Amino acid sequence: MTTTPTRRQFLRHGIATTAAISAGALSVSTAAQAIEPIKRDGEPAFKYSLAAYSYRDLLQAKNPAQQLSLEDFVNDCAALGLQGTELTSYYFPKDLTPDYLRSLRRHCFLMGLDVSGTAVGNDFCHPAGEKRDAEIAGVKQWVVNAAILGAPVIRIFSGHPHGTSTEEAHKLAVSAIEECCDYAGQHGVILALENHGGLTETPAGLLALVKDVQSPWFGVNLDTGNFHGSDPYADLAQLAPYAVNLQVKVSLHPAGGTRGPADMGRLARMMADVGYRGYVVLEYEEQDPPREACRRYVDEMRTAFNAALGKA
Repeated sequence: MTTTPTRRQFLRHGIATTAAISAGALSVSTAAQAIEPIKRDGEPAFKYSLAAYSYRDLLQAKNPAQQLSLEDFVNDCAALGLQGTELTSYYFPKDLTPDYLRSLRRHCFLMGLDVSGTAVGNDFCHPAGEKRDAEIAGVKQWVVNAAILGAPVIRIFSGHPHGTSTEEAHKLAVSAIEECCDYAGQHGVILALENHGGLTETPAGLLALVKDVQSPWFGVNLDTGNFHGSDPYADLAQLAPYAVNLQVKVSLHPAGGTRGPADMGRLARMMADVGYRGYVVLEYEEQDPPREACRRYVDEMRTAFNAALGKA
């Protein structure tokens, strides 16, 4: 049976498309040819998490007396009243075992937390050879790890050209992403491509990958601090309809301007307008001590995003 879109659904689509066109990165014809945004039923809904990257200096402290473990980080997420914890791959033990992953999953569950996702660092633009094979194998191993942890999504990167044209690097990235998505789908894990330099430095570059990757196990990990055009908010709005995970930075740095505080309310309304239902993850990168700063910014983020849903 054919259903007629609700007014809110119609507005969401119109807002996203208009923002893309007005930002100048998409022409009317290109916007019309773009893939369909993620379809979600119901009203927008947000859950809250914190990225372990926020605690990077504590998790990698050289002084053992000052170093925190991932379990310590999970405990802090629980103390902040979050629903999830994002466990970045960089901070796991080098001799990682399935037993450790299962133990950490148990600890998260007992703390009342989802593992909202995990994240890897990778470069899929290497030409055929050992480096490319190793990058693909590394992501596939983290698919297995994520499945053990119960993490539904892994943040991935595209990479950047290595002695090839941008067009060839794009093809290499698409091929690797599709191969890894096929593997991830067998484990029930989604791969989410972040706007993180290289091929994804601009909305147009990321949208080109979104359009060409053919997999139901693929989406966008939208990082609010990683576009640096003249209007980062308009750039972010172009990708919001494809987001499966949202990472919120506390500042933005537009081209030709100075770094300034992020407008949390504006980001929240942007995601509500596209009907986003999922995790909103604080990823803290500033210089203040993270344990104190994250408490303050989690409260600010949660208040702004709840307000966009009409919640007190």
